[in-house]
Amino acid sequence: MAEHQDDSLYPIAVLIDELRNEDVQLRLNSIKKLSTIALALGVERTRSELILFLTDTIYDEDEVLLALAEQLGQFTPLVGGPEYVHCLLPPLESLATVEETVVRDKAVDSLRTIAAQHSPSDLENHFVPLVKRLSGGDWFTSRTSACGLFAVAYPRVSSSVKAELRQHFRNLCSDDTPMVRRAAAGKLGEFAKAVEMEYLKSDLIPLFINLASDEQVGNDSVRLLAVEACVSIASLLGHEDIEALILPTLRLATEDKSWRVRYMVADKFTELQKAVGPDITKAELVPAFQSLLKDCEAEVRAASAHKIKEFCQNLNADCREQVIMTYILPCVKELVSDGNQHVKSALASVIMGLSPILGKENTIEHLLPLFLTQLKDECPEVRLNIISNLDCVNEVIGIKQLSQSLLPAIVELAEDTKWRVRLAIIEYMPLLAGQLGVEFFDEKLNSLCMTWLVDHVFAIRDAATKNLQKLVEKFGTEWAQQTVIPKVIQMSRDANYLHRMTCLFCINLLAQECGPDATIKLMLPTILTMSNDGVANVRFNVAKSLQKLGKGLDSATVNSQIKPCLDKLKTDSDIDVAHFAYEAIDALKLS
Repeated sequence: MAEHQDDSLYPIAVLIDELRNEDVQLRLNSIKKLSTIALALGVERTRSELILFLTDTIYDEDEVLLALAEQLGQFTPLVGGPEYVHCLLPPLESLATVEETVVRDKAVDSLRTIAAQHSPSDLENHFVPLVKRLSGGDWFTSRTSACGLFAVAYPRVSSSVKAELRQHFRNLCSDDTPMVRRAAAGKLGEFAKAVEMEYLKSDLIPLFINLASDEQVGNDSVRLLAVEACVSIASLLGHEDIEALILPTLRLATEDKSWRVRYMVADKFTELQKAVGPDITKAELVPAFQSLLKDCEAEVRAASAHKIKEFCQNLNADCREQVIMTYILPCVKELVSDGNQHVKSALASVIMGLSPILGKENTIEHLLPLFLTQLKDECPEVRLNIISNLDCVNEVIGIKQLSQSLLPAIVELAEDTKWRVRLAIIEYMPLLAGQLGVEFFDEKLNSLCMTWLVDHVFAIRDAATKNLQKLVEKFGTEWAQQTVIPKVIQMSRDANYLHRMTCLFCINLLAQECGPDATIKLMLPTILTMSNDGVANVRFNVAKSLQKLGKGLDSATVNSQIKPCLDKLKTDSDIDVAHFAYEAIDALKLS
């Protein structure tokens, strides 16, 4: 009998031994096996023994505690379902008070998950007391964790308990410790969505106003997080309430002495725009946006510049063009020549998107000069951001105007002395080809693509090879046979062996796109001829190419043309050539 009892205790005994082991990885692995151990124990012993043991042994490395906090959030079925889910609260409560932030956050995530699995009565009897204990904890760690639990508990409890929760949250918002106020500010928007409208106005908006003007010396993080709450609260209120209750605070945030607060306003600006509606946007947010675009801090200007396109799109149609031309475009013109490259790069990523909004005439008159300025910018990222968005402008002003204005700058970039700039242009070439069309591409850019194949930098040659494959995908096999393949074959006679190898690499990829007929007729003869090349590197690449091509060709061609060539190469005096020839013979099953 005693023997049987020892067996039944085995999983707990093993877990205890593993969790006391000095090896952190072993302890971590044992935590990750908790669900298996719980299944072996059954729901009753999991509740009475395993959960109790875990609650009493929370003293481990952060990595182990993090894994435990995550596991417990998925434990509801293993303790007997929602009826018993409250037994998971004690270990998670302990984890929500530890020093390491990521562990606390994961414990809060798990508590939020299992809160939904509590019945209303269990919420009041078990979960809400936990929230209160954490809210009143001696250490700030427990009070910061509590902030994330109000919104999940509030909607399903009685009116009297709701009043208690609002009072506890009020206390946290005025806590002496800035970390707690910061946590409360971060969760204020979420809690605002859970409370009733009357308490939103009477209780939470005064808290929001206080947090948004938090003046602790050297600490702007509370005000910074209050900006996020501003978005949530504004989305819940009507026009008059926004004007009376939210706008004064928003104005102060836009002009805050801390650039980080202004940055947060800029980052959330289009969300604020949607929350307050078109009328308030026109009256209040347009001047505020102008101010942010001209901010003295580059980080704020960059964040604002990122929002220009979306902000303009969201403006009311009846005033959109007038607002952009009068208020936004003058700021954009200043940002084009900003002293900070991150600001210019941010602007370049969105400025092309103004073309569809402003139309053809405004684009040609006002935007094209700005595009050209940015295409000549000394910063490669600025130039590339313009090129990657050319399709927006193409749709508005047409290819003729676009090519006359922008193509010279594109060609200049394609021949840039910095190889990384050339590389980036190659990557955009298929996109440009699709926008410009085959005729224009052949006339203006085809020769450029072929020039890259003989670039002195391997990365450029490699990218140019792949670029050809993508161009054939766009323009078709017939185009490849007439335009590309003859030029590639010509490279097989180049004096530079590196260029002859590039020819082979091109054929490998083009054969995939052009099919067996074109391969046999146009490309295979060239490869067979190159098997006599004087450079061993070229010859062993011939063997590798024959292996690739042979898999897509009929057996008659393989046996009559490829096999004799490989048989010759396997006797080559160079050991590498012979090796790859044998490898190809084995792969094609020719031995």
